Amino acid sequence: MNKVVLIGRLTKDPELKFTPGNGTAVATFSIAVDRRFKSEGQPTADFIPIVVWGKQAENTANYMSKGRLIGISGRIQTRSYEAKDGTRRYVTEIVAEEVQFLGGKQSFEGNNEFGGNNDFGGGFGGGNNNQPSFKKEPDYGNDVTPVDDDDIPF
Repeated sequence: MNKVVLIGRLTKDPELKFTPGNGTAVATFSIAVDRRFKSEGQPTADFIPIVVWGKQAENTANYMSKGRLIGISGRIQTRSYEAKDGTRRYVTEIVAEEVQFLGGKQSFEGNNEFGGNNDFGGGFGGGNNNQPSFKKEPDYGNDVTPVDDDDIPF
């Protein structure tokens, strides 16, 4: 099994390119992921290279920027290439299968870029990063009556 889930902040704006021939979009960037254990009180982060393909690559490049919080789910991939100086270089990167825009260093106002309300409300960032929470009660219609959890006997 090769599955990776990361939450971190972009270290620079995503770089969008298109493959020669079929023109498939590919975005590359790196994210800073906090380490769980800090040495001697100093915050420590790992800088992880990410590759995103297709429409997700275009959306990531258009809507994300340096400092924004992002969630990535994907797989680890290794590859090698020959550098201009003739040496063999090895690269380990995350190929993203899912990308979630979790927030950012600037606040959102009202609706997000995709036409719906944001539902960031603190959550993944390890504290409230001044993101609004727009959670609303689900609409069950006339066919279902919501039950209060305190009324359930188990």
